Amino acid sequence: MACTPSRRARLFHRIAGVASESKRLILLALVANVGIAITKFVAAFFSGSAAMLAEAFHSVADTGNQMFLLRGDAVSRYAANVTHPFGRGKAMYFWSFMVAVVLFVGGAVLSIFNGWQRITHPVHEGEGLIFALVVLAVSACFEIGVALVPAVRQFNQMRGSRGAWRMIRETKDSALIIVIFEDSAAAIGLFIAAVGLLLSHYTENTLWDGLASILIGVLLGVVAWVIAREMHSLLVGESASRRDRTSIRVAILSVDEVHHVERLLTMQLSAHEILVTADVAFDPDVDEVTAIEDVERSIVTACPEATRIFIEPVRR
Repeated sequence: MACTPSRRARLFHRIAGVASESKRLILLALVANVGIAITKFVAAFFSGSAAMLAEAFHSVADTGNQMFLLRGDAVSRYAANVTHPFGRGKAMYFWSFMVAVVLFVGGAVLSIFNGWQRITHPVHEGEGLIFALVVLAVSACFEIGVALVPAVRQFNQMRGSRGAWRMIRETKDSALIIVIFEDSAAAIGLFIAAVGLLLSHYTENTLWDGLASILIGVLLGVVAWVIAREMHSLLVGESASRRDRTSIRVAILSVDEVHHVERLLTMQLSAHEILVTADVAFDPDVDEVTAIEDVERSIVTACPEATRIFIEPVRR
């Protein structure tokens, strides 16, 4: 790619800065989930609540998921080589897909099974209601304040004027999306667990506790399905976002020597790396080598994430 050393340095410095912010969010979520999981298991033991145990399973699954994301982040930074000429950026998408698997099996299935067991085989609850509610409140503070709020702040900075759902569909930063989905589900799950505990205590019927556990499981199953769907698309070779594709096409056409673009293909190599190939028709009697260099510079200026660019000149 025709790119001066200074331009290339600025590009990779920008990418490294965004990637470091995503890693910071993962570490914040990991620290929060480890502490929360321990306190939830203690509360589940004293209260005998199925919903609290489901929340403990959820936090364990989230802790494992953060480890997966850290592994994916590390592997995705490996330099390109003969075996992987475009680098290993898609490793992040593989480990993000594993997050969906663990969230479904380790969170949704166990929570639903545990809730069904409580409904079909009711047992006397413990006396730790107040302690369990305090744990849920503290967990909510950690989930929202330590993990969710920073992630939402970064998400809003990235989406700009775009709608939230459109941003979720278009973003390629799997770590950010997973942290937001997981912590949002955790916050909702904490509320469901608290309602189940209170209804079960005041009605003296463990049915509500079991239903709360099942609802938490269903919530985790939905989140796992959404994450798996998005990661599957990125793993099999999703193109760059519509906004990036438009920026790249406009950048090519802005070069004076370009007559038109016959074909433009893109592929997302990682959260902040895009492969670009284009068949470009140039005006007659132009120096194609110089024109291609101008096109590549224009693309990098318009879309810094375009780190692999291949321009094929075609005859008009």
